[in-house]
Amino acid sequence: MRKKYRLLEHTADVKIQVFGKTREELFRNAMLGMFTAADYESEEAGEPITREIKIESIDLQALLVDFLSQLLYLCETNREVYEAVSFSELSEKHLIAKLAGKKLKEMGIQIKGVTYHNLEVGQKEDGWEAVILFDI
Repeated sequence: MRKKYRLLEHTADVKIQVFGKTREELFRNAMLGMFTAADYESEEAGEPITREIKIESIDLQALLVDFLSQLLYLCETNREVYEAVSFSELSEKHLIAKLAGKKLKEMGIQIKGVTYHNLEVGQKEDGWEAVILFDI
């Protein structure tokens, strides 16, 4: 089974490498990697939560940063953590997605933001790969 993401060493922040066969899988695994790396835990019980998001950006790198930033914003303001995402549209500069999650139980590390520092997003021979640094 192929890895979805892995934590990378970083002295002061959280850094992950993300993998996906498709762009959609890359974005989904980036979401899962971000919430897992920061140890965001959802409530066991409770009603499932769904939200639709629409994002326009200047390119694919910005779209990934904007997507993860939107998830953090929604997580912080609504006290929710997202466990699944389905994309009805995902291009180089635009996405429409439906998020599914639950209420946030606790947050291990508070992520302040998604950075562009050493950001890498690209297509490889066997799929997509990204390296993302989160400011904590």
